[in-house]
Amino acid sequence: MKLGTTELMIILAVVVIVFGPTQIPKLTRMFGRSVKGFREGMSEDDGQAAKDADQGDL
Repeated sequence: MKLGTTELMIILAVVVIVFGPTQIPKLTRMFGRSVKGFREGMSEDDGQAAKDADQGDL
C-alpha cells in the first residue's frame, strides 16, 4: 500500500485540525524521542545478543 501526495496532505490536514498548529512541534519532538529510544533499545539488544553469542562459544 503506497501513500500518495494527496493522501499525505489529507492526513496532515486532519492532524492540524485535531491537534492544532501549536501542538504539532510538541508532537514531532515526542515522536522523535520515541524513535530515538526505540533505536537505542534495538542497538542495546543487538549488543547483548552478540555478547551472548560470544559467551556461548566458550
